[in-house]
Amino acid sequence: MGRMFNPPHPGETIREDILPALGLSVTEAAEQLGVSRVSFSRVINGKAAISPIMARRLEAWLNGPEYGPSAESWLRGQLAYDLWQAEQAPAPRVQAVSNRRPSGDPSSATLCASSRAQPQSSKRGRRKTR
Repeated sequence: MGRMFNPPHPGETIREDILPALGLSVTEAAEQLGVSRVSFSRVINGKAAISPIMARRLEAWLNGPEYGPSAESWLRGQLAYDLWQAEQAPAPRVQAVSNRRPSGDPSSATLCASSRAQPQSSKRGRRKTR
């Protein structure tokens, strides 16, 4: 499945579809969600992103994931919106990582191998000596 062209902010779905279907005002919905009217208004007007906490509130409020959208679906919608918005700007100027290493070098197997955290020895159980 391809990416959506200009996906809507997920707050727009709440404002245009969910609130009218439930017959609720912004204030009533905010009270039911346990958030301020101002913060909820910012979300539904596309001025603030849906956070993971807000996504969980929306899921519980709309009886998801059994009967309504899951928190994950709210976050996927927010991610799609944010990424599409970011892609409309010129690509950031970065210096590409050079992963060219001499063949036979065991560290050339994967680029990620060098970025893994090395296990550190535990200092537990050791006594300090003076």
